[in-house]
Amino acid sequence: MPIKEVKTSIEGLEIGMYVSRLDRPWIETSFLVEGKMINSEKDIRRLSKLCSYVYVDVEQGLSPKTRYWAVGNEDEMKLSSEDASEAWKAIDNDYTRYRQCVYETSTELKEELKAAKIVYDDVSSKTEEIFDDLKKGKQLDVISLKSGIKAAVDSIIRNPSALMLLVQLKKSDNYSYSHALGVSVWCAQFDRHLGLKRRDIEALALGGMLLDTGKIELPDSLTKKNALFTPAEMESFKTHVALGVKVVKRSSNIERSLLEMIATHHERADGSGYQLGITNERIPLFGRIAGIVDSYDAMTTKKPHIERTFSPHEAISELYNMRGKEFQAELVEQFIQTVGLYPTGSLVELNTGEIGVITEINDLKRLYPTIVLLLDENKQPYDDFATVDLSQVSGMRVKNGLEPGAYGIKMDELFL
Repeated sequence: MPIKEVKTSIEGLEIGMYVSRLDRPWIETSFLVEGKMINSEKDIRRLSKLCSYVYVDVEQGLSPKTRYWAVGNEDEMKLSSEDASEAWKAIDNDYTRYRQCVYETSTELKEELKAAKIVYDDVSSKTEEIFDDLKKGKQLDVISLKSGIKAAVDSIIRNPSALMLLVQLKKSDNYSYSHALGVSVWCAQFDRHLGLKRRDIEALALGGMLLDTGKIELPDSLTKKNALFTPAEMESFKTHVALGVKVVKRSSNIERSLLEMIATHHERADGSGYQLGITNERIPLFGRIAGIVDSYDAMTTKKPHIERTFSPHEAISELYNMRGKEFQAELVEQFIQTVGLYPTGSLVELNTGEIGVITEINDLKRLYPTIVLLLDENKQPYDDFATVDLSQVSGMRVKNGLEPGAYGIKMDELFL
């Protein structure tokens, strides 16, 4: 189900939010009607005297920052209101080893797209070449792959939207290549948001590219099967994790952290993953990050043995429902904060009836991204595609996400 309400502490309230529920019945308060749009600091002070937490309707107003969202069991009422350092301690006890940097966007999207296209074509060709070489039994060319990853990380640090938009628009029917590239870029974008050091961003992006190399050791009849796996086939498919470690381990210049990342990217916080069945505290940070990113990209990438592809918004909603279960809640919240409820490349419908594609996420107002309008309110194509920053336009907002290809829109043809 799409996220409609977010449970938040009072500290997370801001002017422009719509409070849909309280932690007590409305009838027990002095409010005359159920539901309250916050129009002033006075409204927040009034609520703070009554409640410890409230529910915010993200479709009718601004969304709270994820650090104020309530997490855990409803009865426990635990609130994730830690500051940045405390949140990182929850993510990893050795957080100072990783979190070092704050990155700022330094180029405009239009400018960065030019550079990103060159990077994308280079990394894409390298990925395809390396996968083909591995199928022929050749050794992994890490040096060549690292040079492409470095250029990709450069682009993402300058402006994370450009390369991500290209990855979404250029998803091909070849699942292996599209997924490897998507995971790599998402890892880099997520790690940029987390403030990891440059070398760790590059390591995670490289690891993301290599997560599924073990699948080359599996028969095509399994990896290209155009139907759901049988239980026996699923067990065979799971062996790609150990096979991937074996394939990558043959190469020199591979750090231990990357091997751990590949080995644990299908482990889950509650112990339900494979192949080790370990729980969150035993899964290395790189493995936890990879698990979230790999799941998100897999849900949004067309694959032969799964009939349905999720829209980006549906995938984000699914991850939100998995927080505190399959995945560590703090990391899921940070990932959602990275990509927004409607990620870059999402096809969406506005409350005006118009259809557009999201090209940039607004860091401060994630429900009000920048959109390129494609269809008018009658679902007819515009002669010229206008770019609109919803945070600067009164009355326009995203109504809902759409499946890729809705209304016959082929975004790769339109943009590329």
